[in-house]
Parts: sequence; C-alpha cells; structure tokens
Amino acid sequence: MGDCLTSAVAQTIAVTSRALLPTLLAMSAAAIPGTTENFDAAMPGVAPPGWTATKTGPGEPKWTVERDETAPSPPLVLRQSGAAKYPVCLKDDPKIKDGFVEVKFKPVAGQEDRAGGVVWRAQDADNYYVARANALEDNVTIYHTVGGKRVAFQNVERKVASGTWHTLRVDFSGNRFVVTFDGEKVIDATDDSFPGAGRVGVWTKADSVTSFDDFKYGGQ
Repeated sequence: MGDCLTSAVAQTIAVTSRALLPTLLAMSAAAIPGTTENFDAAMPGVAPPGWTATKTGPGEPKWTVERDETAPSPPLVLRQSGAAKYPVCLKDDPKIKDGFVEVKFKPVAGQEDRAGGVVWRAQDADNYYVARANALEDNVTIYHTVGGKRVAFQNVERKVASGTWHTLRVDFSGNRFVVTFDGEKVIDATDDSFPGAGRVGVWTKADSVTSFDDFKYGGQ
C-alpha cells in the first residue's frame, strides 16, 4: 500500500514537472538581463569597436564617439554628425531573432531631419526594421527597409523635444513588434518582411545630428 502510494506521488510530481517545464524555461529566459553598451570604454573621435558604421543610400555619415557630460552614462556617447540618406550603425554581434533593442538618444540638430532610431533583424545596410522618433515632426514611426527602400507601416504622434534625452525601445517576437517611447507603449504592429535573426543598431536620417547612449539589447 505504502509503495503504491509513494509511486503514485512520484508519478504525479513527474507529470507536474513536465507540464511546468515550458513555463519555467520561459520565465527563466525572460529574466535574463540584456547587454548594455554606453561607449565609455571606446576611443573618442572614431566609431566604437565591434560596430559597423555605414549607411543606406548615398551620402557621408559620420559615426564617432564623443564627449557629452549631459549623457545618461557620462562622459562618452555615440554621435552621428554627417549627412546621408539614412546613416546606420550596426552592432557586429549578436544576431537576434526574438528579443528587444533599446537606446537613449538626444536629437541635437538638423534642418532637413532631426531623428533617432533603433534597428533590429538587420540583414545588411539595406534590409532591416527600424523604429524612429522625429523631433521636427513630433512622431514615432515603425518601418521596414527592403532593398534600401523604407516603408512605414504604423505611425503615432508624440512630442519629441530637441536637446533632450529620450528612450526608444522595441520588443520583437515573431511578426509582432511593440514600440515604447519614454516608457509609454506607442505602437503594436505586425510585419513579415524579415522573419529570421539579424543584427541590431542605431539609425538617423539625412542631416540629423543625434547622440546615443546606453544601447541595450537581448534575446529570448
């Protein structure tokens, strides 16, 4: 009798454990903190190591590490101060399929544009997703860029102050993307252009002078 009872209890525990395993693994994965890069260990005046400073389309972007005592993590930031169709700076590793990317950015100047954005699932400089906030237009927009052509698939009006640090984040899983701006969820969209893993990075447009700090990313 006792042996039978013990066996039944053991079987119940085993079944329960198997049923809970996916949930426990998901909770464990969700709890893994992301990696943060604040550029303070990089050399000023050049692009940071482990990044590819590039562009989509024509122009001459200028991605350099610069001093900014107003930075969330002073003293150094990554700054774009050149001019190109879409200046892009991509983290060389890792490639992430599902996860998140986040950055603090400050729109400093720009007559044609004054924007800062985050990139994910980048295949190369011409194929990626980007969410950006624009201080001249006061809006947040999510796009896919395919073969160098950028197409918006959702847009929302929000105040984006120049000379102020903002936080832009995208959580991505499958074909669903949730964009958060300064702590507020502003976009929940779907798109199937790039279903696989890709690189993450930062982005600007045209003559935007934009500073970036506390670049954070992680995978599920």
